[in-house]
Amino acid sequence: MTEPRPTDIREAKRSRLRRFLAVAGPGIVVMLADTDAGGVITAAQSGAEWGYRLLPLQFFLVPLLYVVQELALRLGVVSRKGQARLIRENFGSAWAVLATIVLVVASLGALLTEFSGLAGVSTLFHVPVPLTMGMVVAGLSVMAYFGSYLTVERIAIAIGAFELVFLWVALQARPDIEEMARAALDVPIAEPRYLYLVAANIGAAIMPWMIFYQQSAVVEKKLCPADLASARLDTALGAILTQLVTAAVLVATAATLGGQDKGASLTSVGEIAGVLTPFLGKTVGTIVFALGITGAAIVATIVVTLAAARTLSEILGFEHLLEREPREAPWFYASYTAMLAGAAVFVTSGIDLVSLSVAVQVMNALFLPLVLGFLFLLARRLSPPYRLEGVYAGVVAILLGSVALLALFTAIIGIRG
Repeated sequence: MTEPRPTDIREAKRSRLRRFLAVAGPGIVVMLADTDAGGVITAAQSGAEWGYRLLPLQFFLVPLLYVVQELALRLGVVSRKGQARLIRENFGSAWAVLATIVLVVASLGALLTEFSGLAGVSTLFHVPVPLTMGMVVAGLSVMAYFGSYLTVERIAIAIGAFELVFLWVALQARPDIEEMARAALDVPIAEPRYLYLVAANIGAAIMPWMIFYQQSAVVEKKLCPADLASARLDTALGAILTQLVTAAVLVATAATLGGQDKGASLTSVGEIAGVLTPFLGKTVGTIVFALGITGAAIVATIVVTLAAARTLSEILGFEHLLEREPREAPWFYASYTAMLAGAAVFVTSGIDLVSLSVAVQVMNALFLPLVLGFLFLLARRLSPPYRLEGVYAGVVAILLGSVALLALFTAIIGIRG
C-alpha cells in the first residue's frame, strides 16, 4: 500500500476545514447568545457576593451545556423538525402548547434582561434610553426582514464576538490563583443566597430558547446527518467559549470586589462597569465594558426572538423561515417585531436591571426539569443509529436528572431563604 502524499494530506485537511466552516454557525451563535446580558450580570453578581466560590460551577457546566445542545442539534439534523413540532407529534398538542408557553415566558424574560442591559449602556454614555431602544428594534427588524439566514448568522457572530473583551478584562484584573484554589473548597451550601445564585448560574447556562433555537437553526441551514461531526465540534467550541467568557466576568469581579467587600451587591450596569474595569481607566474601561455587554445583549436578542417567533409560527402551522419574504410569513415576522417592541416599551418605563436579570435566570432553572425531560425523551425516540441509547443514554439521564433536581432544589431554597 502506498503512503499518502503530503499534498493529499494537506488537501484532506483543507477539505475538512472547508466542511467545518460551511457547517459551523448555529452552535457558535447560540453559545455566544448564552453569554447574554443576563448571564454577564449574574456572573458579575456571583463574583461580587461570593468571590471565586462559584467559579468551579462554570467549568462543571461546560460538558452539561454540550450534552444538552448536542441533543438539540441531533434532533434537528435527523428529524428536520423544530422542538415544538416534535413534542406535538410525540406527546400531543397539550404538551406542545405547554412547552411553547414555557419558551415564550423564558424568551420574554430574556428580552427584558437584554434590553435592560442595552438601556444601562445608554445611561453610561448619556444617550436617551427610548432612542437606543428604537434604534435596536428598527435595526434588528430590518436585519430579519431583508437578510437571509446566513446574513443574520454572520451578523450575530460578528456582534457577539465583542464578548471576548471580557477575557482580556479578566487577565488585566490579575486574579489571585491561590485564593481561587481556596475558594473552590469553600462551598457555603447552608446559605440560601449562595444557593439562589447557584440556581441562577445554572439557569444562565441552560435556557429553553437555546434548545429551541439551535434545533430550528440547523433545520433552516439544511444540515444533514453527514454534517453531525462538524456540527458537534461547532457546539463543543461554543460551549467552551461561552463558559470561559462567563468565568472571566466572575473572575474580574471577584478580583476587584469579591476580595475587598464580601457580600457586596451590585444594583446597576454603571456599578458593574465600575467594578469590572477600574484598572483600564474610566474612559477605556467604560468603552470596553459597553462593547462586551452590547455584543452579549444583541446576539442574545437575535437568538431569543427568532427562537420564540419560529416556535409560535411552527406550532400554529405558519411559515417560519428567514428565507421567506415577509408577505409569505407574516405571522413569523409580526411576532418577531412585536416581541422586540414590547420588551423595548417595558424597559423604557424603568426597571431594576440586576435583580431582574438574576431572577430571570432562576426562573430558567425552574423550567429545566420540563425542558430537559422533553429533550431526553425525544432523543430516545430517534431512529437508529442516531437514537440516544445504551450506556451513553444512562449517563445522559443521570447528568440531566441531577442538574434538573439541583436547579429545582437550589432555586426553591434560594427563593424561600
